Amino acid sequence: MPAAATHQADVLVIGWGLAGLVAASEAAAAGKSVVIVDQEPRTNLGGQAFWSFGGLLFIDSPEQRRMGIKDSLDLARQDWFATAGFDREEDHWPKQWAEAYLDFAHREKRAWLREKGVGFFPVVGWAERGGYTATGPGNSVPRFHITWGTGPGLVAPFHAAVERGEAEGRITILPRHKVTTLETHDGTVTGASGDVLAPSGAARGVATSREVVGSFTVTASATIVASGGIGGNHDLVRAQWPARLGTAPETMITGVPAFVDGSMQPVSAAAGARLINGDRMWHYVEGIQNWNPIWPQHGIRILPGPSSVWLDATGARLPVPLFPGFDTLGTLAHLRATGHDHSWFVLSQQIIEKEFTLSGSEQNPDLTGKDVRLLLKSRLGKGAAGPVQAFLDHGADFVVRRSLDELIAGMQARPGGDVLDGDLVRREVEARDREMDNDFTKDAQVAMLRSARSYRGDKLIRTASPHRILDPKSGPLIAVKLHVLTRKSLGGIETDLSGRALGQGGAPIPGLYAAGEASGFGGGGVHGYRALEGTFVGGCLFSGRVAGRAAAAAC
Repeated sequence: MPAAATHQADVLVIGWGLAGLVAASEAAAAGKSVVIVDQEPRTNLGGQAFWSFGGLLFIDSPEQRRMGIKDSLDLARQDWFATAGFDREEDHWPKQWAEAYLDFAHREKRAWLREKGVGFFPVVGWAERGGYTATGPGNSVPRFHITWGTGPGLVAPFHAAVERGEAEGRITILPRHKVTTLETHDGTVTGASGDVLAPSGAARGVATSREVVGSFTVTASATIVASGGIGGNHDLVRAQWPARLGTAPETMITGVPAFVDGSMQPVSAAAGARLINGDRMWHYVEGIQNWNPIWPQHGIRILPGPSSVWLDATGARLPVPLFPGFDTLGTLAHLRATGHDHSWFVLSQQIIEKEFTLSGSEQNPDLTGKDVRLLLKSRLGKGAAGPVQAFLDHGADFVVRRSLDELIAGMQARPGGDVLDGDLVRREVEARDREMDNDFTKDAQVAMLRSARSYRGDKLIRTASPHRILDPKSGPLIAVKLHVLTRKSLGGIETDLSGRALGQGGAPIPGLYAAGEASGFGGGGVHGYRALEGTFVGGCLFSGRVAGRAAAAAC
């Protein structure tokens, strides 16, 4: 094996996802030399954020005001802290990060991105609606702003800044470099060393080998860990699964590429970094198996409107307020208590045409490609959007039938369908439909979907006109088998408000910083137990900017 390659820089950034790109571009803009290392081939520059929907939380934005939404920093703070449920000593820094992030989302975030050429879809989405009281979890108002260009559009200006820095000789990018050790001297982190992996021509997102062909060392005055979370590592997800969410599923699908493996967690801990809130995690229960997968066990999340009837594996309807799009982790905890790893949506063709959006840049070619004509056709035209129709045609989890009896038989024929009680399904769907004959109802979901249509954005593109699911004019009938889809780590390396990694005693570790999902998106867990959505890529932006600027100032 050849001798170890050596490199030197002011700032070393480990990981080239969105947080890493932001940190590197900020450090380079401050005049510092930067080395970026990542274990994947260069085709993956931008990391997991490239695949995202690009949702961002803003507070009292022009887009909100144009849609008639009255938001404020006080209301957003009320929602954030009620959703986070901070209740641990370890939440000292996460709470301060939450306050700082809310201020960023209210004041500077949108203008900063606009200066970089990032635009936003004019209709604001309403994610994590909660459905409890004003002091319960969830967004009181729509705050989910979709980046025009989705994840690639959000990554693009930072990707370009890094490549400009590379062309100017200020940034060095080292693909296929896997960090195995953070180097220290007298308690100070002085860089990193690890394995050089065999070159790979794999396409973006495709799993790559871990064949070692060499070694390397990078010496730096400041090192920023921006290596992401654990969602691609099911063993680690299960090991950290919290009892409050029930038992970990025996089967899950994966919402992130395989490189989101948590490999830097033990490396960071060995250098003295304190890992906190590892039991806080964010996984979805509206996952479907990708008919055209890119990475292993590739799953896609449905971003549902509020009309589908949600049934557990036996056919029992989920309780209030566990409706589609209302409470992600509350629904996950409830379904884990059923003893089954799947659940069902039952809906009509009319609902799927109006309400189904699939998460991910590749599932939204209109928004990702900034194609206005395609957007108008797919969001306002007749029929399901192209990516949704592809799942209807090819997806293993979709059942399409003309009658309820045929639909139930099709559901029961799917793996795990033997536990489905057909009579219970029929009773739930027919009872719900009877509530549609009047403007009055005791069904909270029916009342909520009628209320949702009072918001122009929902009425325009997200909520179907209330109707009976069994009405033949609204058919055919559709059932969708749903799986647990791994996604985000809400805990990570504890950091102060400068992004400095903290040790077991709470003091900063000289030379070491952390950003993005590796730091729980800031502080070691800025979201607490739950997230408001639109806060993940936003947390990468904010924590990457903070760490990059602080590391540069310390050099």
